[in-house]
Amino acid sequence: MQFHAPLIKGSLIKRYKRFMADVELESGEIVTAHCANSGSMLSVDKPGSEVWLSPAKNTDRKLKFTWELIRCKNFLVGVNTHHPNTLVTEAIQNEEVPELNGFSKLQREVKYGENSRIDILLQDPKMGLCYVEVKNVTMRRDLSKETPVEFPDAVTSRGTKHLVELSAMVKAGHRAVMFYLVQRGDSSGGVAIASDIDPLYRKALYKAQAAGVQILAYGCAISTSEIKVTNRLKFLG
Repeated sequence: MQFHAPLIKGSLIKRYKRFMADVELESGEIVTAHCANSGSMLSVDKPGSEVWLSPAKNTDRKLKFTWELIRCKNFLVGVNTHHPNTLVTEAIQNEEVPELNGFSKLQREVKYGENSRIDILLQDPKMGLCYVEVKNVTMRRDLSKETPVEFPDAVTSRGTKHLVELSAMVKAGHRAVMFYLVQRGDSSGGVAIASDIDPLYRKALYKAQAAGVQILAYGCAISTSEIKVTNRLKFLG
């Protein structure tokens, strides 16, 4: 996925009201950017950090910029949670996720379960249905060598609900996948569940795995021009 326009460099002043961030551009101008991330953003919201903004496609939009990236030490991190579904969709269509190859049809945001929408629904006359739920992962609290990135960064009752819905799809005879997409360049230590933040989510995940829900975790290559899904990561549970 390439950014629609060149990104603009700045320094994070603060993130507030969940969806807003004040940024000082290299010119010295201070702008307020849209923050497309409803999580706590723990470990990726340090004031003074280098950040990158995209200009709004709609020039009439109130907030003229969107916060896309932040630098954590020597690595870029993608903080825009609107991108993961597109990134995973592109990777599947380009056959870069071997575990999800072979399906003839892909749909996004399809209604299923009890008042839910699945991020990606894969279909094939021979292979049947595969429900793929995508989660954006950015939190890495310990920057020591080979430590994992973690999910979630806040209590997520919605995420727990998705695990129950996926389990129900398996029970109905379909395939279901929980896909953790790590938008960090320093993700070689794998992915772990932050059970201290949300123990109920971890419990629900174990139940989902026991029910037959498959877990996939993939990393990304991130630059100021594009983000691309790359290699599979170890899931530590």
